[in-house]
Amino acid sequence: MRIVKVDLGENSYNIYIGKDLHSEIIDFCQKRPFSKRGLIITDTNVGPIYGERLKAMIKEGGLEAEIYQIPAGESSKSLKSFEDIMTRCIELGLDRKSPVFALGGGVVGDLAGFVAASYMRGVPFVQVPTSLLAQVDSSVGGKVAVNHPLGKNLIGAFYQPKAVFMDLDWLKTLPKREIYTGLGEIIKYGIIYDKDFFQFLEENVQEVLDLKEDVAAHMTARSCEIKAAVVSQDEKESGLRAILNFGHTMAHAIEKNTGYTRYNHGEAVAVGMVCAAHISRAMGLIDGASFDRVENLIRIMQLPTKAEGCDIDTLYEAIFHDKKTVNGQVKWVLMDGEIGKVRISKEIGQEMVKDAMRYCLQ
Repeated sequence: MRIVKVDLGENSYNIYIGKDLHSEIIDFCQKRPFSKRGLIITDTNVGPIYGERLKAMIKEGGLEAEIYQIPAGESSKSLKSFEDIMTRCIELGLDRKSPVFALGGGVVGDLAGFVAASYMRGVPFVQVPTSLLAQVDSSVGGKVAVNHPLGKNLIGAFYQPKAVFMDLDWLKTLPKREIYTGLGEIIKYGIIYDKDFFQFLEENVQEVLDLKEDVAAHMTARSCEIKAAVVSQDEKESGLRAILNFGHTMAHAIEKNTGYTRYNHGEAVAVGMVCAAHISRAMGLIDGASFDRVENLIRIMQLPTKAEGCDIDTLYEAIFHDKKTVNGQVKWVLMDGEIGKVRISKEIGQEMVKDAMRYCLQ
């Protein structure tokens, strides 16, 4: 088992990465000053497989927890779902020390975290991510939110979990598409922070795609280490943390433009990274060889490099509704000189952006 610490002073917590974390979860529950009743929020894909298993572990740790299932999919990350769960929390009589466990992927984690941040002005929150995407990205760092019809993640908070438990055994039930979407965020970490990690992915493509045990453990832990390092320096995205949004400006526009149904998050990020790399090349920040390496790795990891069902004008308008846009200026995270380094740029010409978008659309 590997332990990665997210160092945030009194909000610090550990990420546990390994196989069969049964005893670690029980020990954690026993040692925390939780109330005796909590809530497990999961979805209709994960709940039937792992819901009762987690409930039994928590019970061994001294807690009774009800399982609350939401329909699987991005559409459940809504104010309506948030309100329904809040109603159930009140009906159950949960108090300020009643823990909320998020069991599932990014949708479950974001929604459950927003519930935990808001109920009684904040109750303990524990992440148990079951998708590769959630393990390497959304479960770490404390961003929690719901979507609004006018934009993704516009309603939310920064709220750190008390712990994150990543059981690599639970990845075995993932469909192939869910593995690929997690790789979108994993590739991102190499581009923004660690050229050696990017090269590791290039040199171990088949082992990565097969989630070979030692390779899966390394790429999950390294992704978490990079995100933990960034978040520890900038918890609430006042500066450095913005680099984690590489590829996300275009990605959120694609997701919105396609109704959050055609592409899952990692797929949209993959296309968004190609867009950001295209702008970087057009500005002379990287050479053609670096652009080709990024596009090729995305492609061979079974991720899309172009999006369907979008139009440039609608996409371009959507980027101005992104939560990272301030005073009408879009913050673009761009590659800077080589793989492993990025910069923030605010003044990118409309035609340069639209040329990159055009390249990334089918």
